[in-house]
Amino acid sequence: MESTSADRTSAFFRFEDLRIYHKALDYITFVHTATANIRTDGSDNLAGKFNEAARSIALNIAEGSARNKNQFIYYLKMAKSAVREALVLTSACKSLGYLSEEQNLESRGYLMEMTKMLGALISSLQRTQDSGKDTDEADDDVVGDPRSYDAQNY
Repeated sequence: MESTSADRTSAFFRFEDLRIYHKALDYITFVHTATANIRTDGSDNLAGKFNEAARSIALNIAEGSARNKNQFIYYLKMAKSAVREALVLTSACKSLGYLSEEQNLESRGYLMEMTKMLGALISSLQRTQDSGKDTDEADDDVVGDPRSYDAQNY
């Protein structure tokens, strides 16, 4: 289920304006649906781990957005780590026959796109940081922060 710009028009928190955040929410829905029929046996809860990795992407974006730029970059890198974890879990689920080839390709497509989006946002934040616009004070978490990034691009 793809989010629309109409869903984002009245965002109170900055991260809700980020395209990458909405892509991560879409990925959570995809993973939840794709893993719904995977059996779980306490010792190897592959579906649970996969769902947690998917949630971690969005959670790191949200958590980092309330921090200063250095910390936001750190959390965005943690989101990229969660993307890599989700890729490993995609491969594991595919090799065990839990995901179809179509689901495998769809998961990989989401993950490649999110990696590019996160990389672009990190680069943008580092450029503004390098130009001397950053301080170590915490950013406001709400829309309208003057040091805010251009959310429509990420």
